[in-house]
This record gives sequence, C-alpha cells and structure tokens, in this order.
Amino acid sequence: MSKKLFQRTPTLDGHDVNAKREEIRSYFHTTLDCYEQLFETLRNNEAYYIKPITLRHPLIFYLGHTATFFINKLILAGLISERINPKMESMFAVGVDEMSWDDLDTTHYDWPAVEEVHAYRRTMRSVVDKLINNLPLTLPIGWDSPWWTIVMGIEHERIHLETSSVLIRQHALQYVQPHPDWQPCRKSGTAPENHLITVPAGKVQIGKSKTDPTFGWDNEYGHHAAEVPAFQAGRYLVSNQEFLAFVEANGYGIADYWEEEGRGWLRHTRAQYPTFWLKQGNAWRFRLMTEEVSMPWDWPVEVNYHEAKAFCNWKAKTSGLPVRLPTEDEWYRLYETANLTEVPHASAGAANIHLDHYASSCPVTEFPQGEFFDLVGNVWQWTETPTYPFEGFDVHPHYDDFTTPTFDDRHNLIKGGSWISCGNESLKSSRYAFRRHFFQHAGFRYIVTDTPAFQPTSHYETDKLLSEYAEFHYGDNYFDVPNFPAALAKLAIAAMGNKPARKALDLGCASGRSTFELAKHFGHVTGVDFSARFINQGVQLVQQGILRYTLTDEGELVFYKERSLVNLGLDDVKHKVEFYQGDACNLKPILTGYDLILAANLIDRLYDPAKFLTNVHTRLNSGGLLLIASPYTWLEEHTKREAWIGGFKRDGESFTTLDGLKETLGSHFRLIQGPQEVPFVIRETKRKFQHTLSEVTIWEKIA
Repeated sequence: MSKKLFQRTPTLDGHDVNAKREEIRSYFHTTLDCYEQLFETLRNNEAYYIKPITLRHPLIFYLGHTATFFINKLILAGLISERINPKMESMFAVGVDEMSWDDLDTTHYDWPAVEEVHAYRRTMRSVVDKLINNLPLTLPIGWDSPWWTIVMGIEHERIHLETSSVLIRQHALQYVQPHPDWQPCRKSGTAPENHLITVPAGKVQIGKSKTDPTFGWDNEYGHHAAEVPAFQAGRYLVSNQEFLAFVEANGYGIADYWEEEGRGWLRHTRAQYPTFWLKQGNAWRFRLMTEEVSMPWDWPVEVNYHEAKAFCNWKAKTSGLPVRLPTEDEWYRLYETANLTEVPHASAGAANIHLDHYASSCPVTEFPQGEFFDLVGNVWQWTETPTYPFEGFDVHPHYDDFTTPTFDDRHNLIKGGSWISCGNESLKSSRYAFRRHFFQHAGFRYIVTDTPAFQPTSHYETDKLLSEYAEFHYGDNYFDVPNFPAALAKLAIAAMGNKPARKALDLGCASGRSTFELAKHFGHVTGVDFSARFINQGVQLVQQGILRYTLTDEGELVFYKERSLVNLGLDDVKHKVEFYQGDACNLKPILTGYDLILAANLIDRLYDPAKFLTNVHTRLNSGGLLLIASPYTWLEEHTKREAWIGGFKRDGESFTTLDGLKETLGSHFRLIQGPQEVPFVIRETKRKFQHTLSEVTIWEKIA
C-alpha cells in the first residue's frame, strides 16, 4: 500500500461546520476509492461471479451491496426520495450470515454485469456527494442526526473492505492477481517461544455514551462494568510455529480436544490443519490474499474459534494449566495494562492495523505494546464471549438488524482488529462478532486462569406470549392504564396497614413483577407459577437484573426492548425474592406461614379452583390477607364446567364468581375490601391491545 495514511474515522464534533463537511466528503470518497481498488485484485470478470466459498455470495454482490446500502438507508432516513435502480437495490440488499457450516446458498441470481455495478456506484457517489454538499449540518453529529446515516454508510463500506478481502483470499488463485498497492509483508524469521505474563486484577468499564465524538454501531453503546481477577496471558499471538505442535500432535484427529459444536464442524469439513495452510509434499505453504508463499512460521496462525478453542484444550491437557481464550473483559484488561491508545490520526500506528504497514499479517514480534505484542492489530483475536448487549442497548432505527440477529449465543466477539481493520473497526470500543466456524483475518492469544469465562446472556425472548407478558409486567403503560402487577401490589401493601409483613406469596406470579413490588414491604416474597417459562423471566431478573424481549409491531417486524431492575427501582429488593414452579391446587407443604397471598388472574385458570380456595387458609397466618384479582373469564379449556365456582345460573338465579368466593371462603375469611375493578392492558401488536377489567377483593383470615 501507499505510505499515505488511509483516512481515520472522523470525530463528529467540532466548531467549523464547513471543515467537518469537507472531512466527511473526503472520508466518503477515499473509502470508496480504496474499496474499488481492492476489487482490482480480481483477475477477470469471471472472478466476480464464481463463489470463493459456497456459504457466501460471489464478489459481484459485495461490489454492489455497499453502494445500494447507501441508497436504501438514505431512502429510509428520508434524505432522498428517488431510487437509482430498484432491482439492484433489492438484489444487493441482504448478505449471507449462514446459520451453519453446511448451509448451502443455492439460489440463482441474475447478477448484473460488472460495469453496470460500477456505473451504479458512480451514480451513487454523485447522489451522496450532492447530499454532503447541501444537507444542513449542525455539530456535534449525534445518533439522531441525518448525517449519522451518511457516516453509517461509509463505516459499513469499511467493514466490507475487510470481509471482501477475506473472500478474495479464499478465491482460487486463478481468479486473483497481485496488485502494487496491496503488497503483503515480506519479513519472516524464527518464531519466538511464547511465554506467560501476569496481568493484575482490575476493573473494566465498557460502553460508549451517546455523546461520544466518534461513530459507533449500536452494540457499542450502554454500559458494562466488571471486576477481572488476575490472570496470565501469552506475550505473543499464537504463531504458525506454535500451532504446528497441535497439528503434529494429531490435534485435528482427537475429538476430546474439541467442543461439541467444533466436533460437528470438524466432521463436516474433515479439516486437518488451518484453512490458509497448504501442504505440498513435506513442505508447508501459506495463502495470502493474492498469492501463496513459503510458510512464515513467525506470523500469527489464522483459524476459526473452534480451532482456537481446541488448541487451548490441548494445551491445557498437555501442560496441566487452565488454558483458555480470553473474554472480552480480559481483553480490555490487556489493553489497559499496556497503556494503549487509539490509532493516531496524523501518523502510522504502532500496530499492523488500518493498512498503515502491510496488506497482510506480519511477524508476531514486530509490534511491541507494553510487555506484549499485537494486543491490537495484525489479526483479530477470538474471545470466549458470545456477543451480547450492554445494559442500555438500543437499536438505531435506520439499521435495526445490524447486531440483534447475532444475539443468539452463537456469535463470538473478536477483538483488536487486523491489518485491514479501518475506521470504526480500529477503535478500542468496536465490537464485532462472527459465527464460531467463520474465517476472518483472525487468530488468538491464550490466557491461563482458574476463573471461569464470563458468559453473559445475549438472549432476547421471542416467544410471542412470553414477550407480551414481559411487556405487561415490566414494559410501558398504555392508554394511561397503570401497571397492573404493580397496582395490585400497592393495593395489597396498603391493606396490610400495620400487620406483620414477614412473608408474602405471589401465586400465579407469571413474569414476577408483583413479586418484586411486594418485596418493597415484605421481608421475603415467593413467586410461584405453574409455567416454568414465565418464572424464568423473574429468575433472569434476579440473577442478571435485565430482561430483554422482542415485541411484534406488525407482521414479521419486531421492536427490541430491555428492562432492568435498576431502572424500575427494584434492584435493591431482589435479594428478598425467590421463584418456584408450582401448582396452586397442590402446593408443596413448605409454602406456608404467609402474612399475604396474592392470587392475580389465577382462579379462572385453575383446573380445580374450589380445591385451592378451600385450602388456601392453611397457608396463611392468623390475620393474614388474601388478595384475589380476576376478570372471571371462565373457559372450559382451562376449567371444566362443573368446576366453575360462579358465572352460571343456580336455582334459576345468577350466581356470580363473587357469590362463589363468599360461599367458599366464608368459613375462614371475611371480606374487608372490594369488590373494585382494576384495569389492565396487554399489548399484542403496535395497533392491537387487550383491555380488561379485573375484579379485586381482599380477604382477612379469621380462623
């Protein structure tokens, strides 16, 4: 590459609007120039249409994809109103993130000619350049600024500069050619012997603020803090030489070294060594982006997560040490221990990153960073951490599926960047994740620690019913109707007055909001529900403090939500809460001695409500209260007709559920409050809601 520095991602603040406009214009054009120059490494037009690997589109897609991304996002943002080529903007819209290594995309596309795509790119350039020239600009450029979408398009192109280079590297040599501006490193020597360096314990705080002056993708925002115990880490990235010992020990042939998912990948691919290694007789060669060279043993090995993890398992077994990959938190400790800073804007970085030095990786000994080498740059580094949202995560309305599809515990974070990681990718705050079988310019560093790897949840509840109840319990209020579980808890607490408040039972607790609310007043609260799926939401909040779920807007369109106990003012009571699965008609003996039992929207869902009502007094202390709330929606699918306690004619007269409650509870309770109607609203879609009235009665145990 030319020694001229490839422009860094701009800061989005400042005082000179005209200078910022020109900086962004330059950033736009230099990014597109570099991207188009990368495709000059393809030998002929045929190379654009032959898939380098079966799991991805051919390279013609990636040439068009980044250009149509601009137009599609600008249309969505309302910044332009006319399309350039609707057919291309549909065809090139969505890439491939294969679910598994054996997902074969066999769809046939009638791809346009290479020159047609270049012509499209030229037109797109003109459209965006005109927009940069004329769009009103106010600094700083924030998340909600129309300029954010323009910068998003540029950073998106820089991501694909890297991903396209990987596909070119995976192409058959007959389809690629060396290029004078994409020259690899030519240095190689004896690989160093790796050794461990101690990293002291410390605290990491991760997450960008919306006021941060640099562009970020949605998963970078929010906050996460952790105390990281001391650990040891390899001074160098694992080199090809160090990894060779694993290959020669038949590491690819011993299943015990591989995790279950990795064994499946290994069975399918029948791999025997890293994908960029080439065996020629007794000699090893190495595939670069456009050529093959003699094996540079002192360069970092490039593997997927499964291979990196298997190596660590092998090393742990053969060394007797607790060897594993670092977590994201531990990578940040490495970064901070080495006192690293961002890539400078005006000079080459002290790392093989941002195309500052080579169009390839280089020896693991070339770039010292503190006591280590290559904590950033050279190749990405696999971590043990599946990508997850920080607390406070939010999706950007103009790219709502950038990260959320990866919150599935199947995409692991890579950190540190590679030789071609540019723009946002080169920042400390960047968070990119790939499926564990995926190949990138990625290697790894191992650590030694007895501390288990932190495994955060990245799961968003997508089951429609569970998501609706999560919103019902912890979400927004609709039509000015107060939160129903919180309202019931408030009524119960008020009715307790000065009575003892040692223990409460939230029976039919569902997702558990009333359980937490009651804990504001009671010494201990037990939530019980027949559905373990519902209870898991309460358990998740106790354990992690956060509940994430999707809500249907319309059709297949969803909205991502996050609720935390901290924001609900309930974090300081979670230690007083526990959840159990149970049957209200057949409760375990241990569930007794309560000062309050709350039974919300429960009795008309029981298979034998009379059994529950005639025995509930045995669970209460003398003078204890029973709050029953129900819309009395009797349905035979839940309760056989003969088991209803009301809602029918008896002796020719209407016999209501309240009549049945008085009759059934009269021997042991007196009605002290109600009946009163308490409304609740359940959101089904953006435009469909259930609005229901629940009748509340409060009973005091008298015998």
